[in-house]
Amino acid sequence: MTSVYNISSTHNGPTTGIEFASRDEITALQTERAKNTLRHSYYNVKHYRQAFDEIGVHPDDFRELSDLAKFPMTDKSTLRANYPFGMFAVQQHQIARLHASSGTTGLPTVVAYTHKDIETWADLMARSLRAGGIRPGDRVQVTFGYGLFTGGLGAHYGVEKLGATAIPTSGGQTERQIQIMNDFKPDAILGTPSYMLNVLDRIRKEGQDPRETSLRVGVFGSEPWSEGMRHELEAGFGIDATDIYGLSEVMGPGVAQECIETKDGLTIWEDHFYPEILHPETLEPVPDGEFGELVITPLTKEAFPVVRYRTHDITRLLPGTARSMRRLDRISARNDDMIILRGVNCFPSQFEELIVEDPHLRPRYQCVLTKKGRMDHLTIVVEHAQNRTADEIQQAGLNLRKQIKDRIGITVDVDVRDEVNSGEGKAKRIVDLRNEEA
Repeated sequence: MTSVYNISSTHNGPTTGIEFASRDEITALQTERAKNTLRHSYYNVKHYRQAFDEIGVHPDDFRELSDLAKFPMTDKSTLRANYPFGMFAVQQHQIARLHASSGTTGLPTVVAYTHKDIETWADLMARSLRAGGIRPGDRVQVTFGYGLFTGGLGAHYGVEKLGATAIPTSGGQTERQIQIMNDFKPDAILGTPSYMLNVLDRIRKEGQDPRETSLRVGVFGSEPWSEGMRHELEAGFGIDATDIYGLSEVMGPGVAQECIETKDGLTIWEDHFYPEILHPETLEPVPDGEFGELVITPLTKEAFPVVRYRTHDITRLLPGTARSMRRLDRISARNDDMIILRGVNCFPSQFEELIVEDPHLRPRYQCVLTKKGRMDHLTIVVEHAQNRTADEIQQAGLNLRKQIKDRIGITVDVDVRDEVNSGEGKAKRIVDLRNEEA
């Protein structure tokens, strides 16, 4: 396939100036790049040409950012329908790397990068890590998984681009992670927050004080996490902890990053991504400040352009603070993580908000769905804090059950345990056993 439209000239490097550009400058840049992306997608990806033609829109219909709402959205089903390489916009010899999702719920989603895409990704990761408090010359332990998952290599290239030293420990092997931490004395660590809680517990079990490690900062992501979990990680390790956000289908990690100066939400790098917030049911745009589903259009991708990708993440757009670009509020839930129990819609994050209010409980939990007769039933399995008495643990379970009934409006069982194993990578918040019992 011969490319008839090239967007390489629209890229810019990891300069700090753009992070503080005016709203007018950002809007003008986004408008130019969105038009280029729509043309690139239309002329070089068969799916987008068909999808645009089917609803009667053309890239020339785009004149301002609000016009993007005229164009069709993309989701995982689109990518799976074109598996493996049908969404690529360049020829094979131009592709420098492939990544893919795990494919645990169907065909994996496959994404591609040109050399320029890799450079852009490294630039944005370096920008993110710098905003999160990591500095050139720091030693950085990368506990994200390497391989087809974008987390490990995405973070790794960003560390090196920043001028820091990467320690690529990858995921798992917790005892080895701790040994490397003790021997190599990293300044910073990257990984999922739930896994870092596992590391925290293991260090304590080995009789060490986690606050005596060399760590100064942690940048954590790849799953939703709460302020309560941030507090536990910061207090436990004696570090500053910030949030990083990304999706493989959009680029990988580094789409948005929380700034260490403010820790008040994720600054989305708007020079490379255009965010929309849509009403979860009507999919109509909502104003900044209102919650809805995040839809992202990458603006500078060559190999794998994506138009209006549905993330299914629930958040809202807020004004910039530490940077002039807008912020994403902490990802509070996912559309596809919604639990419907006896007609009530609820999300794991709602239970977590109640869990972190109780000092006798830890934000390590799972929502286990089973059947009782013909009815769906939910049990919240949650870990108790250390050094709690049996009476305190029992009372914490009763209190959580009551709070869920009073504030969410559903009746659940609560099982408080010494330990909840939610995995060494992304935490598995929902365990659905209903079909196994059928």
